Amino acid sequence: MAKMKKSSTRIDMTAMCDVSFLLLTFFVLTSTAKTPEVYPVDLPASTKETKIPTDDILTITVGQENVFIGLAGREDRIDVLNRMGKEYNIEFTSEEQSIFGGMENFGVDIREMKSLLAQPSSERMKKELHKGIPYKDSLNNQLASWVRNARESSFIRKSTEDKKNFLKVAIKGDANEQFGTVKEVIDILQKQRQNRFYLVTGLRSDDF
Repeated sequence: MAKMKKSSTRIDMTAMCDVSFLLLTFFVLTSTAKTPEVYPVDLPASTKETKIPTDDILTITVGQENVFIGLAGREDRIDVLNRMGKEYNIEFTSEEQSIFGGMENFGVDIREMKSLLAQPSSERMKKELHKGIPYKDSLNNQLASWVRNARESSFIRKSTEDKKNFLKVAIKGDANEQFGTVKEVIDILQKQRQNRFYLVTGLRSDDF
């Protein structure tokens, strides 16, 4: 009896590789990079899921009795910086404005802002450079100034018929932060009649 010649099985993986690279390209192009934070916080857990707006929003991060600010929109950040400069008699160059426009969050005294902006880009977001924005001293409540200038900037940019797009505020507090600090921030907002704001939490399951 003649024996059949054995041949090795070969699978063409070309099509599979093409599909894999297409999927990889899709996920890379559609994914959103996480914004680097000068002070990452451990968010308190919540079962309620509410989407926070990404435009016209000011985020106040609270941790270890310090506060940090995040402003959405490059042009908005530059405008608010210039407003703060006028209030504190600090003139920022066009280069400094451009650098600040690329910073999505920060936590420094406005009088130290020039020094921060002069740092190399690789050093600028280091935690040790961001010691928090002054807010406890009534004579130097810079948090209140940032909020007021951000609200005024947003108000001027929007028409009176489009009130829903005025500045929104979100508070992102560390889960271990004392409530007294968060209450101080809320009091500052309420003194400017900013009575509506988001509280940022982490999502957990119902049976947690």
